[in-house]
Amino acid sequence: MKAVALTRYLPIDDPQSLVDVELPRPQARGRDLLVRVEAVSVNPVDTKVRAPKAQVEPEPKVLGYDAAGVVEAVGDAVTHFRVGDAVYYAGDITRAGSNAQFQLVDERIVARKPASLDFGAAAALPLTAITAWELLFQRMPYDADDGGNGKSLLVIGGAGGVGSIAIQLARRAGFIVVATASRPETIAWCRRCGADHVIDHRSALAPQLAALGFEAVDAAIGLVEIDRYWDELGLLLAPQGHLGLIVEPKGALGIGDPYKAKCIGIHWEMMFARPRFRTADMAEQGRILDRVAALVDAGELVGTLGETLAPIDAANLREAHRRLESGTMVGKLVVSGW
Repeated sequence: MKAVALTRYLPIDDPQSLVDVELPRPQARGRDLLVRVEAVSVNPVDTKVRAPKAQVEPEPKVLGYDAAGVVEAVGDAVTHFRVGDAVYYAGDITRAGSNAQFQLVDERIVARKPASLDFGAAAALPLTAITAWELLFQRMPYDADDGGNGKSLLVIGGAGGVGSIAIQLARRAGFIVVATASRPETIAWCRRCGADHVIDHRSALAPQLAALGFEAVDAAIGLVEIDRYWDELGLLLAPQGHLGLIVEPKGALGIGDPYKAKCIGIHWEMMFARPRFRTADMAEQGRILDRVAALVDAGELVGTLGETLAPIDAANLREAHRRLESGTMVGKLVVSGW
C-alpha cells in the first residue's frame, strides 16, 4: 500500500522529512477495523512528533492522527461496524498513523462519519472535537447541553482547530463565549463559529474584557502556549472558576495564589490518554464522535475545514506541516485522496 512516512526526524523543508513509501497492507484482528483512508487532517501533534531530533527509526514510521474512510475488513471481535461503513476517528498515537492507504484502528475509538459531510470535511473533526468535548464536559465540570447557562468562557486561541469546535460546543451549552484572535480573517472565523465577542490576544486581556462588561470570567481554556497569559488569568478567573489546558507550558508555572486563594480548578486534556493507556472507558471516544456526528447532521455544529490539499502524498503532507508550523492556519487543513 502507499504511505507517507519518516525514518529520520528532520526540518520540514528537508525533502527527506516525509517521504513516499510502499508498505505491507495490515490485517484486521480482534477489535480492529481495517480502514481504507480517504482523507486525513494535520494537527500540531503531527509536527511535534516529527520535530527534529537525533533518533533514527529502523522501519518507516507513519504519522497522522485524524482520518475518514471506509471499513475494508473487521477483526473477529468487532461488534459495532461492518465492511463498507463510512467512518471517522482520531486514532492512537502509539500505533501506525493515518497517512497510509489502509490503517488499523480499534473500533472503540471510531464512529460513523457525519452523513452530511464528505470525507475531507469529516476528517477535519475527530481529534479537535474529542479534545474540546473531553476538556469542556469531562475534565471541566460542565454539562454538554446546559452546563454553561449564565456562565462566561474565555477561549484563548479561538481560530485554531480545537478553538473552532470548542466555541461551538460552548455556545450550545449556554456559555457566553469570548474568543481571542488577532487578524481580520481569524476574527471573522471566530465569529463564524459563534463567538459572542472576540478580543486581541496580543494585548492585555483584562482591559478588553472590562470594556465588554466582564470583571471576571467563570472559565477559560488555553489552546496555545499558556505561559504569557498565566499571571493575568489568575487575576481574571472568578473564585471557584476553572481553567482547561492542552499545551504544555515552556517553563514552570506557579499554581499558588491567586489560583489557590480562589480555588481555581486546573484541568489537563490529552485526547490520546484513553487509547494510549487502554482505559476502561476507552469507548467513550467513539460515543463522543457519535454525538458530534449527530449534532453536525442536525445543523447544530458546523464543520471546521479551512483548506484542502490533494492528493495524499509526501509533498502535500510536507506542505501541510509547513503551513501548520507557520502559526497562520485558520481552521483545519485536510489532505484528501490518493
